[in-house]
Amino acid sequence: MGITTTATITETVSNHIADTEFEAFDTRTVERAKVRILDSLGNIAAGHRAQGNDALLTLAGRWGGRPEATVLVHGLRVPAHAAAMVNAAMMRSYDFEAIGADGPGQTQAPAHISGTTVPVALAVAEQRHAGGRDLLTALILGDDLTARLGMAQGFDVYSGQDNTGTINGLGGTAVAGKLRGLDAAALRHGFGIVENQLAGTVANINDQSPAFKLPMAFAARNAIVSAELAELGFTGPVDAIGGKHGFLEVFGSNANAEGITAGLGEDFYGDCVIKPWSACRASHPSLDACVRLATGHNIDPDQIEQIRIHVTPRTLRGFVGQEFRPGDSPEVSGAFSIRFTAATALMYRTVRPEHLNANHMNDPRLLRLLDKISLVDSLAPGEILTAEVELTLSDGSRLHCRVDDPLGDIHKNPLSARDISDKYYANVEFGGRISRSSAERAADIVDRLESLEDVSTLVALFTPDTH
Repeated sequence: MGITTTATITETVSNHIADTEFEAFDTRTVERAKVRILDSLGNIAAGHRAQGNDALLTLAGRWGGRPEATVLVHGLRVPAHAAAMVNAAMMRSYDFEAIGADGPGQTQAPAHISGTTVPVALAVAEQRHAGGRDLLTALILGDDLTARLGMAQGFDVYSGQDNTGTINGLGGTAVAGKLRGLDAAALRHGFGIVENQLAGTVANINDQSPAFKLPMAFAARNAIVSAELAELGFTGPVDAIGGKHGFLEVFGSNANAEGITAGLGEDFYGDCVIKPWSACRASHPSLDACVRLATGHNIDPDQIEQIRIHVTPRTLRGFVGQEFRPGDSPEVSGAFSIRFTAATALMYRTVRPEHLNANHMNDPRLLRLLDKISLVDSLAPGEILTAEVELTLSDGSRLHCRVDDPLGDIHKNPLSARDISDKYYANVEFGGRISRSSAERAADIVDRLESLEDVSTLVALFTPDTH
């Protein structure tokens, strides 16, 4: 009688990634991936201006090495892992990238997947002279794994961990490994190697530090390094995901291991929110309510006497509920503040990267609105993506808006194709280094990406002076 063995979670995932090709994806899955890529390019174009990124660029240049891939917007050519690191940091800078790991039944878990996986896919595809079809295949598979890990992990955004540096490391390794043609055994070792480099703390956000972008950036770097080590024969733990002291045990809380492989190869998940505003998703319900009130009632901000924002007790105690102070890193303090984003939305009907600066934060009109805001922890604990905003105007009238499904979720309240396009071009314009014509050509390439022979053609359009 033969011996029956059961594959580990990591073996099952590795076999799936190694064996799955582009033909496995339905049209909607491919189109979702293309939207995430386009949105990512726009965010990178904008993010090059953000605080701290020049230091990363300088460091990558100082490291030197083989010119395998491009730091977008700047044009510096460095090893793929260094290019992916800097591109990921630029993408994360204004908290404007795609978010939200989706799962069965349109469920969702906190995650920022694309900020790592897209830079990894672009860098390794350029390094390998891969085509768009291979890039899409690797990206979809890596995003799917990352989303499944995010859903299964039981992640709590207020736990102290930052999962942009944990699940993203594993997902990025899947992307890099697939593009490098690793077989299932090598992929399994790649996951084991990157497990030694998973990290991230939400203290970066609590303390309003630009270091908040590093977990995502380091995950991109570490993913490529891990795949390359595995390709060279370096080995790692047997079951990096589900084994003893593996990912679920070390980083999980009430983890659902079965969710990682349930429906594997049938459903492909990823980020399901394309952000309409440059701010933490926890502030979007109140921001959305302010936009609706300001737009629907044509409100003059000077006529507002009082602003009451109702949130859950946990949201009020969390980083977005803190008193607003610009501090030394206004991009971080603004993006992670309910008070700041609400006041800005009432002024401009939006919050974009151009608002995350000291000039706007010192605007007397903004300061007057901030003084009128009070946060009330009156909502039920489970209403984590809900907010209510009450405005009292100078004529004594009162306005109210409740938002349960803030704009951006592709399942519940999606942005239109026009909204996504407008966001992309506005980010490119804000960045100031990529021409409109180049951005248009890049958008056209992304739209037909599966027919692109070499991803370098797309990269060149986001590199000044090469086209």
